[in-house]
Amino acid sequence: MLDFLGTTLGILYLILEIRENPWMWVVGSIMPLIYVFVLFDKGLYADCGMEVYYFLAGIYGLVYWLRHRQGKGANQRQLPIISTPSKLYLPLLLLTLLLWGALSTFLLRFTDSNVPLLDGLTTALSIIGLWMLSRKYIQQWWVWFVVDAISVGLYLYKGIYGRALLYSIYTLMVWFGYRQWRRRMEGSGQG
Repeated sequence: MLDFLGTTLGILYLILEIRENPWMWVVGSIMPLIYVFVLFDKGLYADCGMEVYYFLAGIYGLVYWLRHRQGKGANQRQLPIISTPSKLYLPLLLLTLLLWGALSTFLLRFTDSNVPLLDGLTTALSIIGLWMLSRKYIQQWWVWFVVDAISVGLYLYKGIYGRALLYSIYTLMVWFGYRQWRRRMEGSGQG
């Protein structure tokens, strides 16, 4: 039951993300509270911890998006979609590898996880992807594609079928979301 409630909120979240609606951050703060229980019960500990990060990041993302709007009054515009600055690629890659190593090592040593490397990888990439989303870097969609595709297999393996369905939908919707954001970015002169 909780799994399917979280799935419903996850679909709403994705629709709001594609539309660049700041309410996505509110939904993105509620959904993790549900999934903490589901994931802990199934032994996906890093993923469970990631839900705490999603909750906090939802608050951060909402504040960041609202504080970085451009213009005043009726002329106020949203934070623009932009490309990830090339100078960030190497630091983001190194941070991902560092997080993956640390999380996987923690899971191997201190938990009974039977999927520590994949759980650690999806969690590390999710941390990076959510930060990129908060900045509205268009390449965040590709990070989410990798996370979503791997997660489908993990959730099927762990018997979390509602979440596997949600991440299957996410995997398919990445292309649509990317295209929508790309079109808006080019239309605003940012691309």
